[in-house]
Amino acid sequence: MAQDTNENINHGGRPTKYKPAFNTQAYKLCLLGATDKELAEFFEVQESTVNNWKIEYPRFLESLKRGKLKADAIVAEKLFRRATGYSHPDIDIKVINDKIVKTPLIKNYPPDTTAAIFWMKNRRKDNWRDKQVIDIDLDGMSEEDAKKVAKYILDEHKKNSQ
Repeated sequence: MAQDTNENINHGGRPTKYKPAFNTQAYKLCLLGATDKELAEFFEVQESTVNNWKIEYPRFLESLKRGKLKADAIVAEKLFRRATGYSHPDIDIKVINDKIVKTPLIKNYPPDTTAAIFWMKNRRKDNWRDKQVIDIDLDGMSEEDAKKVAKYILDEHKKNSQ
């Protein structure tokens, strides 16, 4: 495996464009939400080259992982706060009788239903997904009962589609 400090290792006769400084750049780009495709565009290489760098330069791969993990954690924390509601200190600034008056206050944000549903659909898929899976054993069922089940499912589908 190549070392990150070797900047010009030959790959099929061509020197690599990789440089150790890319580790820091890649980390920062991943903090901003960059995808591997966007990293490739930034470094002016093919996405397959970025994938090769992940294999050949462990520090590069670690930089990507750290940046993406930290960015995901920040977003998850913000989504959680939005889903559950939160408060923060603020200052109300007004001009009264030609004087600036600053009043400390606490701003409260109630839970957001859409954010909560999004969170639950992604964290508890089995209980919160829109599509319900019904497990029915048709082998031990009479033809008449099977027709009743089929009719019920169709009726529910029609009702939910309207």
